[in-house]
Amino acid sequence: MLNLVVVLKGLAEVVGLMLIAQGGVFLFSFGKHEANAIYRGIRFLNSPVVRIVRVITPNFIVDRHVPAVALFLVVVAW
Repeated sequence: MLNLVVVLKGLAEVVGLMLIAQGGVFLFSFGKHEANAIYRGIRFLNSPVVRIVRVITPNFIVDRHVPAVALFLVVVAW
C-alpha cells in the first residue's frame, strides 16, 4: 500500500513540474508558443491530465485556465 502512495506522489510531482514547465515556456515565448516545439511537446505530455480536468470542471471555467486548475488540483493531490 505504501508503494502505491509513493508512486502516486511521484506521478503528481512529475505532472506538476510539467505543468509548471508548460507555463514557463508559455511566458518566455512571447506569444509565439504554438510555433515552439518544446511547448507543443510539453502540451502533448500534459494533455491527458488537462482533458480529465476539463471533464470535471464546470463549463464557466475558460479553456485557457484549465491548465492552471490542473496545476492547482495536482498540488492539492500532492
